[in-house]
Amino acid sequence: MKIDENWKFLLQFLPQGWEQKAKELGAVTRQRKIMSAEILLRILLIHLADSCSMRETVVRAKEAKLADISDVALFKRLKASAEWLRWISVNLVENLHGIDKKPDWLKEFNVRIVDASIITEPGSTGSDWRLHYSIELFGLSCDHFQITDQKVGETFRNFPIKKGDLLIGDRGYGSIAGINYVTENNGDFLVRIKNKALKIMTNENEEFCLLENFRKLDYGEIGDFDVLYNSSKNQLKTLRLCAIKKSPEAAERSKKTAIQEMKKKKRTLNEETIELHGYMFVITSVKRNVLSAIEILSLYRMRWQVELAFKRLKSILGLGHLPKTDPESSKAWLHGKMVVALLTNAIVERGRSFSPWGYPLQPIF
Repeated sequence: MKIDENWKFLLQFLPQGWEQKAKELGAVTRQRKIMSAEILLRILLIHLADSCSMRETVVRAKEAKLADISDVALFKRLKASAEWLRWISVNLVENLHGIDKKPDWLKEFNVRIVDASIITEPGSTGSDWRLHYSIELFGLSCDHFQITDQKVGETFRNFPIKKGDLLIGDRGYGSIAGINYVTENNGDFLVRIKNKALKIMTNENEEFCLLENFRKLDYGEIGDFDVLYNSSKNQLKTLRLCAIKKSPEAAERSKKTAIQEMKKKKRTLNEETIELHGYMFVITSVKRNVLSAIEILSLYRMRWQVELAFKRLKSILGLGHLPKTDPESSKAWLHGKMVVALLTNAIVERGRSFSPWGYPLQPIF
């Protein structure tokens, strides 16, 4: 049967030991109704990948002769599978990108990637929500999430901060209120910024000219600048700004993408903003004696290595019945969506590194 063949193909991408881990981590405690970890995962993916409601999922599972269970029972199974799904995600990332243990130079930090996604629920629910979530970079554990309506925008203020936290965000998180909130709660941040999003100063009277300083950089050279920003009225605080010149190919792609996006919005970019797309630059509160410029950019690169998976995660999150009333099931749902996104990424990556037989083999050493 073609469906069974596709399922066997998909299983090739799962990490070794995934079935045993289902028992160790409590996803499968007794083989009643659902007879194996494989059947459980298959049923959960109907819900997570096809964005079916619990009720529709159990109907499909029964029709496929996988299991005959109630939607309430499946909900409990999803809730119990949170740590198992997280374990699968971690190992999928390690197989894809080689992100394993935290390096020694980051031992003092709890590195967290923050993001948000719009969730549009299908069918009669028809509600739009914004899910704000924080995922630990090393371990891929969701350590915080918050569900709001769309009026609540992307900001670091949506997340609890404790000493040692280092939050990494994209351009949407580079606001004064957000970065102030992180530092006021004894955390640190690393974030990309938009041109003119922050008024960056060289000193009290002189604005820092991004292009004037960036143009001095050669390929492979990292600019590490001490700058100031207006944290509040008449109060300047220090920042580090790290920048690197993009390759000609990467710069051209970035410029074309930006121009196309502005055309869709019927707006134009000025020449300065277009030229700035030839550089990658971030701001951070981490001091130079703690992390060097190359370590700062290497850390952001680690985030970028899983960015493709997160992009797929965000697109997958756009559809589905999110359990909004139970924190543990919401976390399991998010971890499950991560598995779907990473499996998708794994298949795409394997397609790029073609083998004659079309799927990976388990390593022999």
